[in-house]
Amino acid sequence: MDLLTRHLRERLLAHGTCEADHVPLVKFFNPVGAATWLFSELGSDGDTLFGLCDLGFGFPELGCASLSEIASVRLPLGLRIERDVHFAAEHPLSVFAEAARFCGQITQHPDHLTCAAAALARAREQGRSRSPP
Repeated sequence: MDLLTRHLRERLLAHGTCEADHVPLVKFFNPVGAATWLFSELGSDGDTLFGLCDLGFGFPELGCASLSEIASVRLPLGLRIERDVHFAAEHPLSVFAEAARFCGQITQHPDHLTCAAAALARAREQGRSRSPP
């Protein structure tokens, strides 16, 4: 399976052309390990993804990763990095980053995401724009 469909690639590229706090469109994961990635943008080079990266060490961070490098990873038992075909996000990337900062890993738990969204909203209301980790 290709990591990105044509439709996902087009949407990620579109997000990459405008600066905003986008909703992540794709989730990749290691089926035999702890690594997880949530990506919201693809650079014009067609390879540089931007999103939340969690290699499983307890310190998820926002950053860039290479699609070709992720696709080239070979795992035990002939496995590869996979795309979660059921992933659908309702919150922007900043909310996932805030929740991950508190949990020490990427989380999709609705309670964690709701609390993170509320914390970011409070910070904005208080005039101290908190940037995600």
